[in-house]
Amino acid sequence: MPAFVRNVLNEHGLMEAYLARPPYQQNDYLGWISRAKLDATRLKRINQMLDELKGGKLYMKMAWKPRAERS
Repeated sequence: MPAFVRNVLNEHGLMEAYLARPPYQQNDYLGWISRAKLDATRLKRINQMLDELKGGKLYMKMAWKPRAERS
């Protein structure tokens, strides 16, 4: 995990929420953020990830539920 992502997750108290996500989601977020060519795009993607982790109901703007909440 890049240090800047680790730092932002820790600063926002969302590392636990990030680690609770399945490995494929963790990897998708990191790859998606790292592939941004512009700093503005990287920041937008980081903010989207943070919002989705805070809310706990979205993954890449799609509805998502943790396994324990699925019926």
